[in-house]
This record gives sequence, C-alpha cells and structure tokens, in this order.
Amino acid sequence: MTRVLAVSAVFPPHRHPQAEIAEELARRLPPAADRGLLRRVHASVGVEARHLALPLDRYGRLDGFGQCNDTYLELARDLGTRAVRAALDEAGVAPEEVDVIVSTSVTGIATPSLDARLAAAAGLRPDVRRVPLFGLGCAGGAAGTARLHDQLAGRPGDVGLLLSVELCSLTLQSSDTSMANLVSGALFGDGAAALVAVGTEHPRHAGPGQGPGGHTYAGRPGPVVVDCRSRLHPGTEHLLGWHVGEWGLRPVLGSELPDVVRLHVGEEIASFLAEHDLKPRDVAAWVCHPGGPKVLDVLADVLGLPEDALSPSRRSLARAGNLSSASVLHVLRDTLVDGPPEPGARGLMLAFGPGFSSELVLLRW
Repeated sequence: MTRVLAVSAVFPPHRHPQAEIAEELARRLPPAADRGLLRRVHASVGVEARHLALPLDRYGRLDGFGQCNDTYLELARDLGTRAVRAALDEAGVAPEEVDVIVSTSVTGIATPSLDARLAAAAGLRPDVRRVPLFGLGCAGGAAGTARLHDQLAGRPGDVGLLLSVELCSLTLQSSDTSMANLVSGALFGDGAAALVAVGTEHPRHAGPGQGPGGHTYAGRPGPVVVDCRSRLHPGTEHLLGWHVGEWGLRPVLGSELPDVVRLHVGEEIASFLAEHDLKPRDVAAWVCHPGGPKVLDVLADVLGLPEDALSPSRRSLARAGNLSSASVLHVLRDTLVDGPPEPGARGLMLAFGPGFSSELVLLRW
C-alpha cells in the first residue's frame, strides 16, 4: 500500500475578498447584464476570499485565448515548481530520488506537459517517468492519487510525486452572462498542490523511526492508500466540463449536479466502503473535494454524516474557493496538519469531475 509522506499546498500571491472580485467582474459585464444577479451569486457560494494568478486589474487586459494560455504556461510552471519543492522538502526527499511524477491540470493547454516544463527547475532526473493527466477536472486530485498508487504498486521500491496546478481565473469569460459562467466566476480560485509518496518496499514506507529520515505529521506517519475506485455515470456527460471555442474554455456546469450526486454518489460510496466491511460512520476523516455548498450539503445528507464531518472542506471553500483538482489535496493537507486521525483510523478521499465521474480513495492512518 502506498504511503503518503507529505502534501504541500501553495497559492499565487494575489488574494482578494469575494466582494471585491464580484465588483470587478460586475464592471466588466455587458451593459444590459444583471449586475445584481452576479453579486447575489457571489454571496451565495460560501466563498470568503480567493487567490488569483494575476492582479485583479490585469484580467481586463488579457486579449483572447492565446494570451490567456501563454500566461497559464508561465505562471503554472512557477507555481507548480514551488509546490513540488515544498512537498519534497517536507518529506525529506531529494528531487533526484523521484522516480515517477503524475501531473494534473485542466485550466490550460500545455504540450510539452507541465511536468516536463518544470522538471529541470525542480531538480527532477531526466529519466523520471511522467504521467500527465488532462480532462479530469475537479476529480484530478483524487484520480491522480489513485494513479500514483497504481504506479507504485507496480514498482514498490519507488518514490512518486503528484502535482496539481489550476489557474481557474484565466478561463473566465467576462462577456458570458450564462448562469454557468456566473457561478464559475464566483466559485473557482487558483492554487497548486503536490503529494510525495513511496511504495511498500521503500525504506520510508514503514513510517517514523523505522526507516531513514521518516517524516511525521504531529508525531504520526502519513496515511497509506488502501484501495481506489473510479466510476463513470452514463448519460451525464453534458453536465460538467469545457465548451472549447475561439474564445477559450467556457464552463459547462449543469444545475442538476446536486441531484446526480444524490441519486448515484451516496450509493457508490456505500458500496465501496462495504467491500472493506465499512460504513460511512466508520470513516474518521472525510477528505472531500469542496465542489460547492449544495454538493457538500447533499453528500452530508445522503451519507447521514455528523454536522462537522465535512468542515475541512467547507473551510477550504471559504478560504480559497474551489481549486478544481488541487482542492482535495489542500483538504488532505489540512487534515494531516490540523488534526490527523488516530492510528488505524480510516479516511475517504472523494472528488467528482467531468464524465460525470467520481473518484474514491480509501486511506488508513
């Protein structure tokens, strides 16, 4: 079973209160648009502040998809390098020890992929194995953890690295007054995260005091990945994703998403846990992607969770917004640092993405 050694969570430097972002976006709407509606949407999504890749007044000067994507390539590389260095430093792992890197991002187009663009700056070996993932959206952090686990299961003596970088603000369509775009403009922020893990035969897998330089959070080892499950829900492809055109990446965000979560995801989680003789009440740590307040409310209801079970996800949403694939890794980082479960306790990482899809990762401390 893969052992998590460290998780980093980093942000770009420009942080603004939600109301300030709402006023800037309201000024950029077409003349006939309903600015009051925009302000109400911003006030309803449970976000208090967000970090942005650029100063707020720079967004109005971006000219077209090409310039937005060029900006993404430059800033995502730098932010991703910061995240990688921070995670490796915390894990006590040298960059040249990394054998495989899984990377995920959906807010820009990069060929060569982002991991290739930052490998030299981060100190990774030229022969590092690269597994870039695209198109998974908000599910990418959990799916990336699962795919890293798959890699390390096949090479159990290796060191693995997962990187997520999302600059959601660079995809915003200022002239689009659709509800999907208004909600996206209110909900999504910018950030990055990286996770360092080792396979079962690596000396660091045994935990603190067992191998050379064992890393701990609050005196305890990081969790191990017990099992993973991916699920596509047929007939829901139209609910979530990008509509790509000459203007760039326009959000597709169906209003039926909370209903789909209610109909399918609760049952999927219960089935997955049952394979390990567990019920939702047996999960001590819910590492849930903060997709939005409605999705979190539905999850808590269908699973019968205590009121505070999803508090880490709600706090992450309030503090920084929805960071797409990076969000669930930020929640994992908070869980590890702020109050890791007791040894032997179970955790569940879960996230949803285009497809409509769900990703589940069972953890044990």
